[in-house]
Amino acid sequence: MATGRVRTTVTMREAIRICLRREHLRRTVRIALVVGVILTLINQADVVIRGDATAITWVKAAGNFLVPFIVSNLGLLAGKWAERDPDPRDRPPAPT
Repeated sequence: MATGRVRTTVTMREAIRICLRREHLRRTVRIALVVGVILTLINQADVVIRGDATAITWVKAAGNFLVPFIVSNLGLLAGKWAERDPDPRDRPPAPT
């Protein structure tokens, strides 16, 4: 029996499929590269230039790229979710 409700949730499989689309990856990877380079220059450049970089330094540098990649994908998914579920305040009131 159909209830007429619009499905508004995104499964993990759907989220991964959306994030792995070529046009989305092109954008999110570009964002991660630009932001990651800037953050690494700000946060770790002096250590690397001095030659004092350790494994921890490189893990932190990897995080500088990973975090913007995750955040840009979450933004992408939030946008896709908003397309599916318009603001309930914009809907007409339910008949009584």
